[in-house]
Amino acid sequence: MKNYNYGIIGNCTSAALVSSDASIDWFCVPYFDSASLFAKILDDQQGGFFKIEGINAARISQRYVTHTAILKTVIETKDGIFEINDYMPRFLMAYGEVYCPSEIHRNIRVISGQPRIRVILDPRPNYALGGVNYSIREEYLKITSEKGEYNSFYLYSNLDYQKIISGAEISIPENCFILLSYHEKLDLINNEKIYIEYEKTKTYWLDWVQRSKCPSTYRDIMIRSLIVLKLLMYQRTGAVIAAPTTSLPEIIGRDRNWDYRYCWVRDASMIIDLYLRMGHLRSATRFIDFILSRMLLKRRNIGVMYGIHGEEQLTEKTLEHLPGYENSRPVRIGNDAYRQTQNDLYGELIETIYTYFVVNRNSSRDHLNEEIWTVVRSLVNHVIAIWKNPDSGIWERREALQHYVHSKLMSWVAMDRAVKIARFVGKIHHCAAWLKVANEIREEILKYGWNDQLKSFTMFYGSDVVDASNLLMLHYGFLDPKDPRMVSTVEKSYQHLVKNGFAFRYVDKDEFGLPENAFIVCSFWMINALYLIGQEAKAREMLENVLSCRNDLGLFSEDVETHSRRLTGNFPQGYSHLACIQSILLLETEYNWSDAFSATHSNRL
Repeated sequence: MKNYNYGIIGNCTSAALVSSDASIDWFCVPYFDSASLFAKILDDQQGGFFKIEGINAARISQRYVTHTAILKTVIETKDGIFEINDYMPRFLMAYGEVYCPSEIHRNIRVISGQPRIRVILDPRPNYALGGVNYSIREEYLKITSEKGEYNSFYLYSNLDYQKIISGAEISIPENCFILLSYHEKLDLINNEKIYIEYEKTKTYWLDWVQRSKCPSTYRDIMIRSLIVLKLLMYQRTGAVIAAPTTSLPEIIGRDRNWDYRYCWVRDASMIIDLYLRMGHLRSATRFIDFILSRMLLKRRNIGVMYGIHGEEQLTEKTLEHLPGYENSRPVRIGNDAYRQTQNDLYGELIETIYTYFVVNRNSSRDHLNEEIWTVVRSLVNHVIAIWKNPDSGIWERREALQHYVHSKLMSWVAMDRAVKIARFVGKIHHCAAWLKVANEIREEILKYGWNDQLKSFTMFYGSDVVDASNLLMLHYGFLDPKDPRMVSTVEKSYQHLVKNGFAFRYVDKDEFGLPENAFIVCSFWMINALYLIGQEAKAREMLENVLSCRNDLGLFSEDVETHSRRLTGNFPQGYSHLACIQSILLLETEYNWSDAFSATHSNRL
């Protein structure tokens, strides 16, 4: 069973979900984290949506225009056939500026016959708090909110506005369009302008994909995942959000529902690290600049997560008037994880900086940024001060702090990569002290993170809980794949965590009860771990299984029901698509992240 029959359209300003029958059921405007204008996905009755339907439709098919973020829906009716191309404009202007306005284009083209359509426009601003008022002007249809904060929206079309409002049947001309914008347009909107912006947007994505370094095997899958990751990068600041949705439940009908429209430093760092390795330096540089502007260099530490404009406080609230996806309450906006202590993020961030400096730019020493070096030293000083402390861990558990093994691992990564950065920039005098701390962390992990009775590294010191995040020890080169402790950890993790070809984060009870659904990112970690310890056949079998749970447009969510193969959790999920690319690169090009560090990895014991 597959669910989430949605495609994502976006332009790095906001994003929308378009259903398989051409209904926009989720759209936050003007930005990713703004209040929704359409939220049917969270309230099937009152959430609001924007649908173009064919009169007497017999068949509907949908696909992306090859290697773009343009979603094409073809609707066959008894009177004729037409297509809808949904997208948000994104293209380069003069002097290299990127044009990515807060608007959706719905271009309609007749393929054959004389099809008729009905537009069902049901905007519900402010998270469906109320309806709207319409005002027909000569150039546009103005839409204003009735309840909550004042908002206005502008709809442009060469179709009759009154028929759009009333949902009346429309006999469509050969080419027509509907443009929904947060801002009033300054230029005349007509078919010619719409066509030009469509072609520019198409060209932008084709050119961007052409610059991506992809293997031939699974190429289309990788490209779709890369495009999804690109769509999650906020143009104005360089922030990278985890997903464009809020409160799509990890478990249907339960309360593991979170707002993912923010920038987790951990997730974003891993995504940017991948982009560096695949040739997208510009996107990576924008994120590095975002981090620089957050840290203020020597005067403050980095946070767990931020709003897309750099907001530090993301107070969590519940929207009581929304029933949630398939009645899965609560619907939350904001995320209190920003209050947590998560010591692993320093490792991911310094790892990304290491890639930025050494792996991707090892021939560009003249362009090294002194501010980034200052950031590295500030982060290292913080790691030295806090690595011995407990935290909330990668899974953001809202219970007592623990000495999570993964957090200790990433503290080791932070120190290990910092040593290599110091060598690269010629600051050798830092290396001895930092290397000493790295080795101290490593020895402690081996002593307290290993459960000799279980024959596995565990979730936290002294526990007997198997945790999928420990599979990343291989990714970061903490232990050799042939080390018996690593082999045993992978095998025990497979035994405890894998069900029907998918891997859970952990299977023990937490503050919300027993986990019921597998994590897609953990499934890819398991694939990588199996491959690296020499179990290639099992890894490839699992890869095919996980890839088969993508929806019809090639998109992953965060979780999957192992018995039904139904996608759950926020959608599409950046972490899942990141891990998908990593697994394909490993299995098809034998690109091993830990190998990238072997030339300077002199502190293994």
